[in-house]
Amino acid sequence: MPILRDILVNVTPLATQGDATVRVDSVCIDSRKVTRGSAFIAVRGTLSDGHAFIEKAIGQGASVIVCERLPEMMVAGTTFVQVKNSAEAAGLMADAFYGFPSKELKVVGITGTNGKTTTATLLYKLFEALGHKSGLLSTVQNHIHDKVVEATHTTPDSVSIHALLREMADAGCTYAFMEVSSHAIHQRRIAGIRFVGGVFTNITHDHLDYHKTFDEYIRVKKQFFDDLPETAFALTNADDKRGMVMLQNTKADKHTYSLRMPATVKGKVLENNLTGLFMNVDGQDVHFRLIGTFNAYNLLAVYGAAKLLGQDKMEVLAVLSGLQGAAGRFETYFSPKDKILGIVDYAHTPDALINVLATINQLRQDGQQLITVAGCGGDRDKTKRPIMAQVVCEHSDRAILTSDNPRSEDPEQILNDMEAGLTAPQKRKSLRITDRREAIKVACSLAQAGDIVLVAGKGHETYQEIKGVKHHFDDREVLTEAFETLNK
Repeated sequence: MPILRDILVNVTPLATQGDATVRVDSVCIDSRKVTRGSAFIAVRGTLSDGHAFIEKAIGQGASVIVCERLPEMMVAGTTFVQVKNSAEAAGLMADAFYGFPSKELKVVGITGTNGKTTTATLLYKLFEALGHKSGLLSTVQNHIHDKVVEATHTTPDSVSIHALLREMADAGCTYAFMEVSSHAIHQRRIAGIRFVGGVFTNITHDHLDYHKTFDEYIRVKKQFFDDLPETAFALTNADDKRGMVMLQNTKADKHTYSLRMPATVKGKVLENNLTGLFMNVDGQDVHFRLIGTFNAYNLLAVYGAAKLLGQDKMEVLAVLSGLQGAAGRFETYFSPKDKILGIVDYAHTPDALINVLATINQLRQDGQQLITVAGCGGDRDKTKRPIMAQVVCEHSDRAILTSDNPRSEDPEQILNDMEAGLTAPQKRKSLRITDRREAIKVACSLAQAGDIVLVAGKGHETYQEIKGVKHHFDDREVLTEAFETLNK
């Protein structure tokens, strides 16, 4: 096991009291995980402050306490290290504790509001198919080559990230692809990771409950690219109006992808229907199994990143043409009897919902009715609730407003917030059904032969959180059950 001095190699302490050569058996930011010989790092979080758990950590055997504010009473036999930013120190210390795993991997981070999961997942699948053992850190699942590790956050805490990267390196992985959320950037959860590349998908209205202003949200996303080293690449969506902003101050090698203008990676959609996309990519015509313009951008991002990582153009396109996207992203289901098309998608922001609805409306035929089921999560950005309801009603023939994950909030109040954005005509084309299972069943019962039912918001999730309790709930299962009931 390393000693404290070794895992502080990239940290500049403000003060150290105690033995800097004490052995460190584990690094923790969660006091509940502290055991004898642990280094406990007191990180200030959004809901709690780790400094409040210092005494508890010492009682559980922590030999080292790293904090921004030294306690008034310091316990003999415990080493105290004061730092300017505990969150930053946590990443740097975890990196050293796990033997600097990102030095052994080519780590690519994908950030943006929408498309992170699909882009990261496609990169992982692509590189595995090309014969490179790879790792994936995503909203849906984490992968260590062929081993699946369930994900709990878009980007895990800094200690968990470095532990996972170490597992990837030990498993022989040479690449790692990870979603990088705005929360993770702001909270320094990615500190200590050596990125060889960064990809920007797009940026739209989201997470303003946390970032407060859209300008701050943009600034945080941009920070990821500002911090990339000269040896890395920065690949951005030139068609997003803030795409070039991401490259303004980066030292990384700058590249772009686009469907509309000259770019490092240029694409053109030739055909777009419910069987997939037919595109020209860098002068090569290719059919992809993914659907919709938003996926055309995801595919360009994946292709561009793969080329920048030295992969062969034709091999990349050949493999990409056969890949499916991430779970819960535009997943399709059919009712065998009535030929109703069901679509489950994770779209939980106004822009993501517009993209999915626009894709369906672009592809559906005359006479096909579109019925959309959607809600908004509790304890999250309230400003998007009326906008979400407006989007659903404006772009659907029928709209059913329902619960998503109410969390600690009253689901009825969330629906009130959504309905506040509707005009009288929009209210007439919408139904309010609080129970999500019932809402999906009603949507299917309203559909006629050939119609389309979109269930938006939860995608891959297999739970519904109500009053702090997670209950099993899978939109895909409920939709399938509703179709089976129709077919009886």
